Amino acid sequence: MDIFAQQVINGLVLGSVYALVALGYTMVYGILGLINFAHGEVVMIGAMIALAVVSALLAVSPDMSPFTLILIASAAAILVCVFLAFLMERLAYRPLRNAPRLAPLITAIGISILLQNIAMIIWGRKYKMVPQIFPTETHEIFGASITSVQLFIVAISGVLMVGLLLVVHFTKLGRAMRATSESQRVAGLMGINVNKIISVTFMIGAALGAVAGILVAGNYSVAHYSMGFMLGLKAFTAAVLGGIGNLGGAVLGGLLLGLIESIGAGYIGNLTGGFLGSNYQDVFAFVVLIVVLVFRPTGIMGERVSERA
Repeated sequence: MDIFAQQVINGLVLGSVYALVALGYTMVYGILGLINFAHGEVVMIGAMIALAVVSALLAVSPDMSPFTLILIASAAAILVCVFLAFLMERLAYRPLRNAPRLAPLITAIGISILLQNIAMIIWGRKYKMVPQIFPTETHEIFGASITSVQLFIVAISGVLMVGLLLVVHFTKLGRAMRATSESQRVAGLMGINVNKIISVTFMIGAALGAVAGILVAGNYSVAHYSMGFMLGLKAFTAAVLGGIGNLGGAVLGGLLLGLIESIGAGYIGNLTGGFLGSNYQDVFAFVVLIVVLVFRPTGIMGERVSERA
């Protein structure tokens, strides 16, 4: 039972990160019908920028408080990722808005490869170790262990996800985003600046992605130029599982995928004597994707809709 409780906690931590990244996918898809496969690399850029800022600050002021370090590094990472998302939307995706769907998809893959190579040139091929900033305290919950960093990850993720849902459903910006999602043409006739709303959507998703990248780097104490690729694919799987285009579905899909992965790699792996252990962790995520696409392509919270005219 202790093993099961431990894997559930690990799954919630992992799922919180998946949900944050999945929100970026589902927001863009909900408005443009575009799968932004470069989003995982935006997450990676956020982690690498934050790590670079933390390293520079520690070199200048070794006694700086952890809170100040994280605050400055997070602000820098978010600003860079938001600007990067703005450039991506303005220069790469906007000119292809009325093109066949295959064109922006291929463009997204190209941007993903480009960002990976730029990151490799800047930071190199080697894994970057994240400095130990916060104390590594361990807490016991139902016989399972959880660190202070993992508690921080769950708390921050929860606050950001709830905040985004409140913005989308209860603010003027959120109403404009939902109107643009329904029909860009009608939204434009109602006085909504569609181009601005789409850019803001990309930037909000990038800000969440930057935070997710920082959380992943902090949890595993390592960052790498290719870390966003697999994370992005799994977050996309989470978005599809929950119902891509549905914000609540992205959160639910992320948490479920994290639990499935963690229990599959740990609990089931222990029952099979390690045969289906952590080495096969990625298998569980993509088996879920295949099953969902075959039996319920719209996802758990997705709805069947007719093609727009």
